[in-house]
Amino acid sequence: MAQRIADSGFSDWRPARLPDLAGKTYVITGGNSGIGLEAARMLGKAGADLVLACRSTDKAEAARQDLSRDVSGSIDVVELDLSDLASVRAAAEAVGAGRTKIDGLINNAGIMQTPPSKTKDGFELQFGTNHLGHFLWTSLLIDRVEAAEGRVVVVSSIAHKYGRLHFDDLMLTSGYTPSRAYFQSKLANLVFAFELDRRLKAAGCKAIAIACHPGYSGTNLQSTGPRGFLNLLYKALNPLLSQSAEAGAIPTVLAAAGPEARRGAYYGPQKMSEARGPVGDALVEDRALDEAAAKRLWSVSEELVGEPFRMPAAG
Repeated sequence: MAQRIADSGFSDWRPARLPDLAGKTYVITGGNSGIGLEAARMLGKAGADLVLACRSTDKAEAARQDLSRDVSGSIDVVELDLSDLASVRAAAEAVGAGRTKIDGLINNAGIMQTPPSKTKDGFELQFGTNHLGHFLWTSLLIDRVEAAEGRVVVVSSIAHKYGRLHFDDLMLTSGYTPSRAYFQSKLANLVFAFELDRRLKAAGCKAIAIACHPGYSGTNLQSTGPRGFLNLLYKALNPLLSQSAEAGAIPTVLAAAGPEARRGAYYGPQKMSEARGPVGDALVEDRALDEAAAKRLWSVSEELVGEPFRMPAAG
C-alpha cells in the first residue's frame, strides 16, 4: 500500500520559484545527460555553481559546453564510475579538494534493467551502482553537505513500489531478472534516503535528505540498459507516455533547492499514476518506510563498501 508522507502545501511546484543560488554548489552524479543535465541547467540558470560527476569525462565536457550557454556559475567535471568503489573514493576526494561546502549532493545517476552483470567489486550491477556506489559517495561527502547546512537528494523511481529487499540474496544470484534487480535498487535508494534523514536529524545535524522521482521521463536510461523485449517496449511507449527530461528534472530541482521542500519528503509528478504532470508530494510504498529494514540495509551496506558511514558531527 502506498501513502503520502508529507503535506508540503503545494501540488504544482515550478523552477520559477527558485531563489538566487549564486555562491551555492550542487554536485550531480550523471549530470551529463537526461534528468541530471536538465536539473543542472535549471540550477545553473538560478546562479549555482555545478559539479558534474560522470562516468564519461568526454560526455561531461560536452555537457559543460552545452550548459555554459545557459548558466552564469562555474561548471566543473569529475570522473566518477559508481560501479567501481575505488573510482567513488577518488572522485569524492577530487570533489572535496578545495571545497569545504556542498549545498546539494544530488544522487541522480543510475542504470536500469540491465542483463546480469557485476560491478568491479563483484556486486550485482544495478544494486551496486544505483545504491552501494551512492551510499559510499554520500558517506565520503556528507561532511561538506553538513558544513553548508545543505541537502542530500536521492533520485528513486515509481518502480520502487514493485521492489523487495532480498536480504537473503541481495545480489540476486538466484532468480535474477533485469526488472527484479532494478526494482530492488530503487527501493534501496528510497529506504536509504529516509534512513539518512532520520539519522541526520537524530544526530542534531543541519544537513537533511530529500527523495524524489522523475515519473516516466524519456531519457537514454530506457535505451542503454534494457535489452530484447524491454528495449522494444520502451521504444513503443516513450513517444506515447513519457514526458520530457526537462519536466522529469523538476522534482530533483525542488528537492535540491526549492525553499518549500521539506526534509524527509518524497516528490514527483502527480498525474497518470505519477508518470507525468505537475509536481508535489509523491506516494511511498509502505516497504520503504520499514525502519527495521532500513537499519538492516544500512548495516549491510557498510559491510559491503568496507567502512562505516561517516556521519558528520552536528553543526
